Amino acid sequence: MVEAVWGEHKSAEQIAAIARALQAAGEVVLATRVSPEKAAAVLSCLNTTPGPAGALRYHAEARCLTSERLPDPMPERGRVTVLAGGTSDLAVATEAQLALRCHGLCAELLLDVGVAGLHRLLDRLDTLADADVLIACAGMEGALPTVLAGLLPQPVIGVPVSVGYGVSAGGKAALHGMLASCAPGLSVVNVDNGYGAAMAALRILRRDAGRDRR
Repeated sequence: MVEAVWGEHKSAEQIAAIARALQAAGEVVLATRVSPEKAAAVLSCLNTTPGPAGALRYHAEARCLTSERLPDPMPERGRVTVLAGGTSDLAVATEAQLALRCHGLCAELLLDVGVAGLHRLLDRLDTLADADVLIACAGMEGALPTVLAGLLPQPVIGVPVSVGYGVSAGGKAALHGMLASCAPGLSVVNVDNGYGAAMAALRILRRDAGRDRR
């Protein structure tokens, strides 16, 4: 399991040093919560500091730095669909998608399927039924994971997003709504934790793969 580097409270020099150590160990680099300015500083640091450095790539939508070359997709390991109500949830949703990509897992991103336009979600149910795990990112009242878990039988992982008007309280309303969901078996990660949701999906798929081998 690729361990993410939390980039928000680290300096560019610290992230660059960790990236060098991971590359030296043959590991995939994944640094989350990296602003464009900090990403540019990390890349500059790697290019100017003596010592071997593999290329890194900045993913602006996900706010992440990764190794330039990621594992090739392996569809046989399972399929994950990451859903989001709209582009306001895009940073968290793409973080989840990218974290899965770092493990060679196929992850489709499906936007604009929030409960405010429920017909758009219902139109995609046949496609969603083919996924092995669903990750649902939602702000406001966070209803999307509950709706999904009521319509489809796959594991559903809810990700509260810190989007919404004042009473949304930076994602707490969505978090509480998901935790209080009446949909049985819904799993929930912390606010804006796309990486955590991806790792939960990875654990589910690995367990299923192990059971198939037996």
